[in-house]
Amino acid sequence: MIEVKNLKKSFGDVHILKGVSTVFEKGKTNLIIGQSGSGKTVFLKCLLGLFDYEEGCIAYDGKVFSELSRNEKRALRSDIGMVFQGSALFDSMTIAENVMFPLQMYTSQSKSEMEDRVNQVLKRVNLEHAHSRYPSETSGGMQKRAAIARAIVNNPKYLFCDEPNSGLDPKTAIVIDDLIKEITEEYQIVTVINSHDMNSVMQIGEKIVFLKEGLKAWEGSKHTIFSTDNETVTDFVYSSELFKNVRKMYLQNKG
Repeated sequence: MIEVKNLKKSFGDVHILKGVSTVFEKGKTNLIIGQSGSGKTVFLKCLLGLFDYEEGCIAYDGKVFSELSRNEKRALRSDIGMVFQGSALFDSMTIAENVMFPLQMYTSQSKSEMEDRVNQVLKRVNLEHAHSRYPSETSGGMQKRAAIARAIVNNPKYLFCDEPNSGLDPKTAIVIDDLIKEITEEYQIVTVINSHDMNSVMQIGEKIVFLKEGLKAWEGSKHTIFSTDNETVTDFVYSSELFKNVRKMYLQNKG
């Protein structure tokens, strides 16, 4: 579980986060959504420990990050997996070498142990035949799956994904969404996803935190987002005709 209490973050005189509080539970896909400039990227980077913050606290399973020693913070980071927006694979490394990289950084496993673990996670994401390929030799969807494999190779307790469907076609995006949800449930990870993709929200949004201008404007699930009367949320969610029609059908069926 990740608990966030009254988180505030500024850059100079510009206040980005203005007191955000929420809880992210394990085994669930938790999504952060909001318009550009809402603070969701800064929020995610605070959760990752990349940004310091002025007020509030973030606790990982009861451990307050700001109170940890340097060694304790390093140990915590070894429990974190990250899927970056552009996959962020190393071009000069094969898929297998990319996936092995966190094991080399954070473990003292033997080469054979690391290779076994890499084989396991590549098989889990259906890339068992891509070991020796370089990222440039693979599709965008394969690169995202490789990034997910790298993120989970250390058996993390926490998984963070920054716009995991960016640049993917709709069909591949669904595959990635389903994979993230399956892994979250299978490994009982605390998964937090920063997204602007409403298809992802409606596909896997078990908990949704909506930020606006640095504040938590709403939180709920994909099941409650249709019935909310929060205008800030409805203006964002139903900005497309597709979701306006979906909501209309939902309300008609409910009635």
